[in-house]
Amino acid sequence: MTDGGCESFGSGPALKTVEQALDFLLAQVRPVTEVETVALNQALGRVLAQAVVSAIDVPPWRNSAMDGYALNSMDLQQGTRLPISQRIPAGCVGEPLIPGTAARIFTGAPVPEGADTVVIQEDCSLDGETISIQRCPPPGANIRAAGEDIRQGQEVLAPGVRLGPQHLGLAASVGITELTVFRRLKVALFSSGDELVMPGGSLGPGQIYNSNQFTLSALLQALGCDVFSLGIVEDTFDATCEALARGAREANLVIASGGVSVGEEDHVKPAVEKLGTLDLWKIAIRPGKPLAFGHIDKTPFIGTPGNPVSLFVTFCLFARPFILRTQGVLGSVEPLLLKAQADFAWDKPVKRREYARARVSIDHQGITTATLYPTRSSGVLSSVAWANALVVIPEHKTLAMGDTLNFIPFNDLLS
Repeated sequence: MTDGGCESFGSGPALKTVEQALDFLLAQVRPVTEVETVALNQALGRVLAQAVVSAIDVPPWRNSAMDGYALNSMDLQQGTRLPISQRIPAGCVGEPLIPGTAARIFTGAPVPEGADTVVIQEDCSLDGETISIQRCPPPGANIRAAGEDIRQGQEVLAPGVRLGPQHLGLAASVGITELTVFRRLKVALFSSGDELVMPGGSLGPGQIYNSNQFTLSALLQALGCDVFSLGIVEDTFDATCEALARGAREANLVIASGGVSVGEEDHVKPAVEKLGTLDLWKIAIRPGKPLAFGHIDKTPFIGTPGNPVSLFVTFCLFARPFILRTQGVLGSVEPLLLKAQADFAWDKPVKRREYARARVSIDHQGITTATLYPTRSSGVLSSVAWANALVVIPEHKTLAMGDTLNFIPFNDLLS
């Protein structure tokens, strides 16, 4: 739950918990309302704006679930010999079944009128044009009923779902060629810091390559956002104000990396406060305490820390749910929590909840274990490439080897 009262959420010395911060961010969401219609093969990752209703039954007729022989169960006894009266491959419609005969049928083919059972071919012996039944299934066996999957008029996809391959396949199964989706979120992105150089340039004394822009841009593209970069912004108050104002004019969301702390060269926080409001700052989390959220006019702003691991963690935990909800996703947007055993001991309790980089694996006995990266430094980006999960270390807790803990798999965060 969020704090009540009129005090600004970001004011005061108290750090906000992860739950307080996420609740607050999601309460600030103003979802995209504009929609567009796109071809089915262009809809992957988009958020559905209009329900998909089936105009047909799926399957549209009774069909065989197996390769075998269609017959009437009244003719079925163990050892029964029946002549084969017709052959029905998938894509063909057979004739009504002649009483006392069987029809050779293949998976997906319509079951002929007069047949109510399919005997799989492994339970039959073929002798020329006659079969002998060795095992008798019950009536209705191995037949998919008309409308067994979907009924005509049924809603098959609800608004607010983020479309994956399975959703596109489902839409195709009812004959849909186009989907109405919400417009993509346009995100303006910039990096703050005179020490930054774009890859391909020459590094001067005290300079580093700008990895954050590429990490953020890729994270945003994975969420289906339209991203445009404002580049590297010099460490001045005026330049920071100019970048923020431009981003707010041209995008639906502005994200900055770096400059959100309280140093003399950190200009993002005061610039946001001049141009708009800073509503959230400082969360009881490690890495990534200085996460900023506010508005420039009506455009939301998120400021991530400059350290690359802090940026990665705070984006995944806070910016990602905010963006998904803004795009129109109505289901859960919070990270998936799974269980593992600690392959380490955590002897010293921490005041802030820690999201530690970890590699989670399953051994030959099916036991899931989590191993930590050897350093906690938030500047070691290689640790994120090494890891496949974030392990949650609760506040004020210790862990012994073998204790059960929560972890968030990267495959949930990075898609």
